[in-house]
Amino acid sequence: MRNHYPHKHNHQLLCETVPSLRYQEGEDFFKWQETARTKLAQLLGLPFERCDPEFQLDYVQDKGPYTDTRFSFQSEKGYYVPCHLLQPKTLDPKKPVFICLQGHTTGMHVSLGIEKNPVDKEDIVDVDAAYALEALNRGYCVILLEQRNFGECGGNEQGPDCYLSTMTALLLGRTTIGERVWDAQRMIDVLEANFPDLNLEKLACLGLSGGGTATTYISCLEPRIKYIVVAGALCTFKHSIAAMYHCSCNYVPKIAEYFDMGDLGGLFAPRKFLDVAGDVDPIFPVEGVMEAYHQIEKQYQAANAPDACKMLVGHGPHRFFNKEAWDIIDSFFKD
Repeated sequence: MRNHYPHKHNHQLLCETVPSLRYQEGEDFFKWQETARTKLAQLLGLPFERCDPEFQLDYVQDKGPYTDTRFSFQSEKGYYVPCHLLQPKTLDPKKPVFICLQGHTTGMHVSLGIEKNPVDKEDIVDVDAAYALEALNRGYCVILLEQRNFGECGGNEQGPDCYLSTMTALLLGRTTIGERVWDAQRMIDVLEANFPDLNLEKLACLGLSGGGTATTYISCLEPRIKYIVVAGALCTFKHSIAAMYHCSCNYVPKIAEYFDMGDLGGLFAPRKFLDVAGDVDPIFPVEGVMEAYHQIEKQYQAANAPDACKMLVGHGPHRFFNKEAWDIIDSFFKD
């Protein structure tokens, strides 16, 4: 029978595509990383033009067990990023610092278990989205950054609003995920310049779903991130964003020609990395997650760091699996 369905045709083309920059056994791994990072930045539309950050301290509030420092900065001329630095009152100055990136919710407040909108409770309870709160409870310092098109940066009370901004970015040769990478990198610059007491030698990045996707791309290109936790995101294209509807912010033109998600995971090595998935996640199916993870394992082997990557498959759907994940994360810092 003749096929008249364009998605079926395009999906088959993608399934037949072997990424041209996939690491090949015997290749110099660290030279491969340099080449791959250069191409990935180009695909994302990076770099943008640097500018004066115009750092502004908005307030410092006592929140009981922790202190909330609200600040903002200019990541590129004309665009400002709101952030929160959350520090436990009993903070050990040697404790790691976690950048916690929220997924497709109503904003970064959800990471703290704060309900501002009717839909927030479901994300907090059913998806384990309050992972920043868990980090604070375990004594870690936390950074929240409102990602573009989420919450204060373009979302609404129902959730993110990525489509129009993403499509406009594509017209300019940019990508939403590239913009999110740039914002995170410039935020780290701001932390270095304005918060000298933070232990940025142990900087971690963590996220679920869209936050996990952002964590993936940020960690590929930002070497100052030393620990990486991706949940509900790191899955082959053919099983996830090419197989079903996903938010427009996930898509990078021509990326499948060069990389799949498992290839990108090779850019984490040799840093410590935890991949979290649900065994019945309907939008990032575990079959595709494991295929990507096996590719990552091969690359960690090539980096002589086979024990630095870990996999957690929880029993359940699309969620963070807070208790199990944090027990593994804590173990990263016991060496």
